[in-house]
Amino acid sequence: MKLLPGLALAIIVLAFAGLMVWRQFDDLADRRVGAKLAAFQVSEPARFDPALVAQLPEPARRYFEFVIKPGTPLHTVAEIEMTGRFSLGTQDSPNYLPMAARQTLAGPAGFVWRMSAQRGLLRISGSDALSHGGNWTRFWLIGLLPVARVSGTADHRRSAFGRAVAEAAFWTPAALLPGPGITWTQVDATTARVAVRYDGMEQSVDVTIAADGRPVRIALQRWSDANADKVFRLQLFGGLLSEFRDFDGFRLPTRVEAGNQFGTAAYFPFYLADVTRIAFPSGAGR
Repeated sequence: MKLLPGLALAIIVLAFAGLMVWRQFDDLADRRVGAKLAAFQVSEPARFDPALVAQLPEPARRYFEFVIKPGTPLHTVAEIEMTGRFSLGTQDSPNYLPMAARQTLAGPAGFVWRMSAQRGLLRISGSDALSHGGNWTRFWLIGLLPVARVSGTADHRRSAFGRAVAEAAFWTPAALLPGPGITWTQVDATTARVAVRYDGMEQSVDVTIAADGRPVRIALQRWSDANADKVFRLQLFGGLLSEFRDFDGFRLPTRVEAGNQFGTAAYFPFYLADVTRIAFPSGAGR
């Protein structure tokens, strides 16, 4: 019986060590995916010429001429740092937590978003990712307890692809220039729709464009289970873009809010981001 306290302590220590190793493997996977996505950057990209978009519908042409200055190298991969608020709650009780996050975005190929949110003793950290190497949502409580782990499913992959295309529309617009798998159409005088087909998936995103060409709103039908039934289905998603700044020839929003049921009374912006830095990693010779 005297051995029981020591045995219990050993089990606790081993469990703690196992969780720490598990978390380290998650962090390693994040870094590997980030490196793979950064390699999508072309080492010597072409430069933007308005002639590239001259044949697009008028709202789309206006959008590209605002977000990319003539002569800008057409980088399609961005590294983004942000602060803001992230909700674990509902429209009636948002329960926002202050957050900080770093993201590598190579839309439409994928992204990895690494986030930490904390209020008092409550701390959530982890990542969302989509790449050829896999897709996942992995979050930890106080860095030790896994509280959300979804990976590898077709439903999650399809949902993550919707995010990749939507974010490309405002943070890596060069990735959505007309070409194979990318089609722009006009919805109305102020809205352009981009349809992206990539790796067996397809996603359309509507971009609302102000008179000066800035994209101020995005909306899409996203594959999601963020509903009362917890069933994956197409449902409204979107958000608002503002506070544009220049980043190496791109004019990009630094204030983004987004959530489910966008455009309806049920809209709840669970994601409120203030971008502090956007950079374009050097190409890997592709």
